[in-house]
Amino acid sequence: MKLLRSTAIVAFWTLASRILGFVRDILLAHYLGAVGVIEAFIVAFRFPNMFRRLVAEGAFAAAFVPMFSKRLEQDGRREAMLFADRVFSLLVIVLAIFTVIVEIFMPQALLVVAPGFHAERPELFDTAVLLTRLTLPYLLCMAIVAMMSGMLNSSYRFAAAAAAPILLNVLLILGLLFARDMFETPAHMLAWGVAIAGIGQYVWLAWACRRAGIGLRLRWPEFTPAVKQLLKLMVPGLIAGGVTQINILVGTIIGTFLTGVVSYIHYADRVYQFPLGLVGIAIGTALLPELSRTLQSDEASANRVQNRAIELSMLLTLPATAALIVIALPLVTVMFQYGKFTPDAAAATAWALAVFATGLPAFVLIKVLSPGFFARQDTRRPMIYAVVSMIANMGLSPLLVWPLGVGYLGIPIATSIAAWINTGLLIWFLVQRGHLTLDSRLLARLPRFAFAALVMAGLLWPAADALWPWLSGEVWQRVLAILAVVIGGGAVYAAACLLLRAATIGEMKAMLRRSE
Repeated sequence: MKLLRSTAIVAFWTLASRILGFVRDILLAHYLGAVGVIEAFIVAFRFPNMFRRLVAEGAFAAAFVPMFSKRLEQDGRREAMLFADRVFSLLVIVLAIFTVIVEIFMPQALLVVAPGFHAERPELFDTAVLLTRLTLPYLLCMAIVAMMSGMLNSSYRFAAAAAAPILLNVLLILGLLFARDMFETPAHMLAWGVAIAGIGQYVWLAWACRRAGIGLRLRWPEFTPAVKQLLKLMVPGLIAGGVTQINILVGTIIGTFLTGVVSYIHYADRVYQFPLGLVGIAIGTALLPELSRTLQSDEASANRVQNRAIELSMLLTLPATAALIVIALPLVTVMFQYGKFTPDAAAATAWALAVFATGLPAFVLIKVLSPGFFARQDTRRPMIYAVVSMIANMGLSPLLVWPLGVGYLGIPIATSIAAWINTGLLIWFLVQRGHLTLDSRLLARLPRFAFAALVMAGLLWPAADALWPWLSGEVWQRVLAILAVVIGGGAVYAAACLLLRAATIGEMKAMLRRSE
């Protein structure tokens, strides 16, 4: 099995999901704009979605996948499935109780998440409470989906889990197109759609597991040594694996005090999350089971796999970073500036996007470096580094927004700085402990990737300026113009990489083979 192939499978389905997610957000911007009930829905969706990302892309996968993989490899399928059944039963009971409690005390919970709504716009706060109550069951479904995804990934079956989010986007798109007028507001329809989509994703993954010969059964929960070890690993990972989400939540809390900022941050987040999901999460998802198995026998091969993962991630991330900074406004204009989404909202979103983009390499590296800890069943140190990063973000965000007068841009500035702090600490520890040695190939190529990205950015700027009449024109003109800019920029970057010998087609095909 090649890590590159596994990454490509995850990336393909992630790409399909993100494209549909963009369509969903374009419709959101068109029908709901950036101010008002859309802000309430964004908060309502972020609440369970934050837990989804913490679980599906962070803590649970980080703890469960290595343990399940080890049992599958050493003890056989029967013991691995018995362990999975016990974890599944405990997960369902705990989260069901949690869901009921939070549903009852939702107003108090949202006082933490959206205090600005309560203080400045109480009618919006009441709407947010109702919408969050509707979306919360999504959390329980996603936790179960996360577990089934981890089991499938451990068996090198990546496609079904990576494709599951498509169901959410398809359902919400259809709802916005055909059912938005059947509810009090389109936001109410969306909240119901999120809950229904959670059930749909569960059914999809249950079917995929059955096809793979993996069946989960509810048992009476037993706190065996293995389950206790999983919980011990998982609790700190809830912070470490979800640091990006926690930092974004801090921005949401502050944004509720500023009209429209919750939406600006959301739309900017959606754009820069595209390369993060396509590169960082895809590589990290494929890398974790690969490292977990390789470490059982060969530390040197594990180091090589980690180096090539960093190399591949930066090869793809640095040009995305440069492009998001240079053509932020054209991108936002083409994607969102329709209907109720005004030019002023587009400009505000573009500034937030450009600033978020400065932290994109760090966001990706966190996803790529974390498996180096998780595969060794070490979630404590990433947790500590995440806490340091989170404290920096929580201190910098309000300081930049209010006393220093930066305004809402203080939120993405603080988030990006915090991500770089986290990345630096992860690299420092892995290198110091000998778990990661940056090889000569990686050190030689990183500057070449950066230079090639700068060359591309230098050409994108005048190209976007020249095409601005089309980028802000009719829909078909916008689409053609942005495609020309993106494809042209990609071609320039690829050519620069080849000329600088930063990468070759042959090497990419042979990259990251799994040691047999």
